[in-house]
Amino acid sequence: MAVLFTVCLISSNLFATKVMCLWGINLPGAVVIFPLSYILNDCISEVWGYRKARLVIWTAFAMNILVVLLGQLLVWMPAASFWDGAAHFDYMFNMAPRVVGASLLAFLAGSHLNSLVISKMKVNDGGRRFGLRAILSSLAGEVVDSLIFMPIAFWGAPIGTLAMMMLAQVSFKVIYEIIILPVTAAVVRKVKATEGVDTYDTNISYNPFKIKDI
Repeated sequence: MAVLFTVCLISSNLFATKVMCLWGINLPGAVVIFPLSYILNDCISEVWGYRKARLVIWTAFAMNILVVLLGQLLVWMPAASFWDGAAHFDYMFNMAPRVVGASLLAFLAGSHLNSLVISKMKVNDGGRRFGLRAILSSLAGEVVDSLIFMPIAFWGAPIGTLAMMMLAQVSFKVIYEIIILPVTAAVVRKVKATEGVDTYDTNISYNPFKIKDI
């Protein structure tokens, strides 16, 4: 799950270069795969707890930075004279620092909030109502993610346009997760039974920077 979570994050940044138009609504291609990272975050937090989820989030963050840096390095290197794909490669990997910063900051904030909410609700609910926890935690994470990413990445755009893009993106992602919720719940039940683990986060620190506390 940690590997899938990391792949989803890195892929979403690459897929974001494709802008789709669905039912008249413009959405970045990342919405196809990025919600899966929140579903995986829900599973990890539900089964192994907030501390393991925190470690996975920071690991994915580090790997994403590595891909960004390596991509930028290749952009700076001269292309072979016979290769005609340089412009397309540069378009994919030569992302503006502001967009990269906005994406990484939004991911950190949204993912940690998602994990924190599902962790605290699990303790309060005594392990019941996983579906509600999964939806509400993802909604909280997605909203914070969009509130951070959109204004920074699209600075200068009309407020009304930003608001519509944020609403469309959050709505699409949450509906996506509601539709796939039965699969998520089944996976969680199977993993708990197979691993023999069902963690309740009592008396732990929710400091997102205590990475070594696992």
